[in-house]
Amino acid sequence: MELALIIIYGLTLSFIFLYSIVQLNLVINYLRKDKKEAKPKAIKDAELPFVTVQLPLYNELYVVERLIDSITKFDYPKDKFEIQILDDSTDETVDIVAKKVAEYKNLGFNIYQHRREIRTGYKAGALKEGMKICKGEFIAIFDADFLPDPYFLKKTLPYFIDKKIGVVQTKWEHLNKNYSLLTRLQAFGLDAHFTVEQTGRNFGNHFINFNGTAGIWRKTCIEDSGGWEADTLTEDLDLSYRAQLKHWKFKYLEDLGSPAELPAAMNALKNQQFRWTKGAAECTRKNLLKVLKNKELPFNTKLHALFHLMNSSIFICIVLLSVLSIPMLIIKNNFIEYALLFKLGSFFILSVIFLSIYYFVSLSSGYKNKLKAFAHFIFLFPLFLSVSMGLSLHNAIAVIEGYIGKKSPFIRTPKFNLIENKDAWQKNKYLESSVSFLTVLEFLMTLYFLGGILSAFYYQDFVLIPFHVMLFLGFGYVTFYSLFHSRRVK
Repeated sequence: MELALIIIYGLTLSFIFLYSIVQLNLVINYLRKDKKEAKPKAIKDAELPFVTVQLPLYNELYVVERLIDSITKFDYPKDKFEIQILDDSTDETVDIVAKKVAEYKNLGFNIYQHRREIRTGYKAGALKEGMKICKGEFIAIFDADFLPDPYFLKKTLPYFIDKKIGVVQTKWEHLNKNYSLLTRLQAFGLDAHFTVEQTGRNFGNHFINFNGTAGIWRKTCIEDSGGWEADTLTEDLDLSYRAQLKHWKFKYLEDLGSPAELPAAMNALKNQQFRWTKGAAECTRKNLLKVLKNKELPFNTKLHALFHLMNSSIFICIVLLSVLSIPMLIIKNNFIEYALLFKLGSFFILSVIFLSIYYFVSLSSGYKNKLKAFAHFIFLFPLFLSVSMGLSLHNAIAVIEGYIGKKSPFIRTPKFNLIENKDAWQKNKYLESSVSFLTVLEFLMTLYFLGGILSAFYYQDFVLIPFHVMLFLGFGYVTFYSLFHSRRVK
């Protein structure tokens, strides 16, 4: 039994180590990229193509007006683009949209509200429906909480001069990054994806993903790749892989930001994390073998695709590693025959070092003063790891459901219209106030890792105590705010 637990523990450490090496390779790619890459020439106004801007909506009364207003501010000829509002709403959002549409039609905009009687396929279904009637040669997509740059179209379209490019994706920025510690930590993690990861993959000619919003597609790319499909919760990742398997190229623009909102409530964040992690697992089931069997792809690209699609599996590893860490402490101090294995296990500390480099390079890219960046990193990185660990049980369940094929509805993340720190979200009608059984399990995990801390003093073995302290704080933080934010909804 002891040896079996050690083997599982070792395999988990090995997966995390390999994942960290892949992330380090992305750092190298990111640092090698030419920051002064030549930009394509701007398109003359007379030669601008017709564009469809799709806005998929479902009950977004708090943010839909500002979204539509921002799209109408595009620096683009009115006769060269249409605004297609794919409105599946069932509340007062419908009337708000109708009024805005009427207002902007009177101002000469080609804008319309398209509604479906049945919300089949959720967001993917809405986008698929919109494809049937859209007129654009290119299709830009924005979720309800985004406020894109007025020059978005003119800055992205020139890249399509390369006929092989099917998508141009822009960087997410954050309207409410400094709203709370929770939003700061989300920004910290997302920024790593939108700097090092996306740029590193793109520079290395590896598969990247359209992020569901703030990007623009060539219509023929969507059609050639099979169109939008709703059999996963991350239709964006799924279509991205199908398109790249069809040899379409993606272009990522780190220097063009598209601001959006971060969830300010713990349970809203959990909804978002559940959809992202489960959807990634579903895409792994659907697309990974196609990638690995493709004889035209180099080994390096297949390796990156493997860890890209399976990156949400890291949460299963964290749960296993965390739960087994206390039995490992007991085995280590009672079975001296395994002493060598535990000494060899210290090698895996490199995983933390590699991941810290990955996140530091991301954070420091936004600072001129690298010393200041390091000071902020020392504060944020341990907290980010801790809260990520606290969310690991929730996310691991989502990943397992995705791998075994258990289906669940597309639950979109509630939007709050938070711009200033004084803005409140507590009475948001889309937030639920119920507490799930999972929160009880997260509380029990908090107590479990408190036991791990006490065990360190019992055995006078403090090697794992930083890990157990982070787990205790992480699960405690997630439990507390799951309860606290749920109460504040009422």
